[in-house]
Amino acid sequence: MTKIELTVDGASVSDDVEPRMLLVQYLREKLGKTGTVIGCDTSNCGACTVHLDGTSVKSCNVLAVQANGRTVTTIEGLADAAEGELHPVQESFRECHGLQCGFCTPGMIMQAVDLLAENPHPSEEEVRLGMEGNLCRCTGYHNIVKSVLHAAEQTSAGATS
Repeated sequence: MTKIELTVDGASVSDDVEPRMLLVQYLREKLGKTGTVIGCDTSNCGACTVHLDGTSVKSCNVLAVQANGRTVTTIEGLADAAEGELHPVQESFRECHGLQCGFCTPGMIMQAVDLLAENPHPSEEEVRLGMEGNLCRCTGYHNIVKSVLHAAEQTSAGATS
């Protein structure tokens, strides 16, 4: 067992973990962060995307011990629980119907947040390229792209108000 200490969704946590435990397993099994979905276990689908020190990563491709001393944000950590408000990207996915079955949605949202942090005013093509590593088996991506572009508009509108 290896001791790890990290911050997850703003809370400090400390645990003993098997050195081979994946971050996605740690988040779900030890911390109950079930919004982080296990999809393909091969890093192809992106359903397990979280932020590690502010950058999106596929948590099925990261060992829990690699997160030691770092900060992890999950889909549960995006919303402002104290205020009862969704993150602007979460709200845009809701408003623009950027989901169908919802399985890929947490990973899509986490990737979109990272994309918009790097490029607050993306074109449609830039959104499509930026979301490329996250797969949806239900939609044609039209409303996902629309949701990301809407979030960019809302975020920039809120910043200028």
